[in-house]
Amino acid sequence: MRSLPSISEQIDEKEIHKVIQDNFSILAPSFFTLTSNWFIRAYEHFKDIDKFIIIIYLINQYLIFFRKNGVKIDYDTFYKDKTIEVDKINISDISKDLQIPKESIRRKVLDLEKAGVIKKSGKKIFIVRDTLYSVRATNTLTEIATILHEFNKILKKEKLVKDIYSVNEIIASMKESFSFCWYQFNKFWFNYLLRWRKELKDLEILCIGMVVVINAVKNKEFHPKKNIKSFRKELMGSDTRGVNAMSISEITGIPRPTVVRKLKYLINKKFLHINEKKLISFDAKESAFITTGKMLDQNMLSLSNFIYRVFNKIKIINSN
Repeated sequence: MRSLPSISEQIDEKEIHKVIQDNFSILAPSFFTLTSNWFIRAYEHFKDIDKFIIIIYLINQYLIFFRKNGVKIDYDTFYKDKTIEVDKINISDISKDLQIPKESIRRKVLDLEKAGVIKKSGKKIFIVRDTLYSVRATNTLTEIATILHEFNKILKKEKLVKDIYSVNEIIASMKESFSFCWYQFNKFWFNYLLRWRKELKDLEILCIGMVVVINAVKNKEFHPKKNIKSFRKELMGSDTRGVNAMSISEITGIPRPTVVRKLKYLINKKFLHINEKKLISFDAKESAFITTGKMLDQNMLSLSNFIYRVFNKIKIINSN
């Protein structure tokens, strides 16, 4: 390090939150792309989102070990040819932390073990090298970097920073300090997952709903005001085209009968609307509108904390 970083140059967390609130429409496409694509990839791995989350949870225990011991690991080192050993993890811990019933965790862990995805030895769990490599963070890293790049451009426009880092520069910086950055992302992401699991009980429902949401957000005819409150109100019912169950099934990989059943749940709960042509659009009403607003507000607070920690880290890396 050529010089010590200036404390006064860090972006304050409250300031970050205000920037997000005031400019949400600019960040929304990249944020919802991340959320929708993450669920689609999660389902693709094991045809079961919760099994994927269990693997990510176990990997995160490894990151927590690094953090407790002040160890910084870069991306390439983290994904070298070896297994990950997670010590003293039991079914009850996983169940409590992920808010998934203990028997479901037990069954899914056994399935993962039979499939050779993990290995158990007493209370130790080993994530095999092929599993670790297959769930590596390549696409998610790019999507996070895109969000941070868009956020960076807003900061530059508002004269809060001097430099704009490219997506590739941000990816390189996160890879350099991977164990730190990925721990921070998982902290944000597990909070996001737990909030929605508490509300919907089933993350496949959220995966399906997110496809409908992203269809509305990326509608070229949708031109909302920048702030988050206006964006959310204007988004409701803005997608006059909609999307059908077959398309959602093809996008997510979830069987069509399952998609139809879970869409019915979201429609009955008034998160989604279905028209006479059987096309579904995002148009939350009554309690569903309140719930989506509460979730968005809480998730943006968590995102502010993530950006505060990771973007300031990137600034330090790139200023030395």
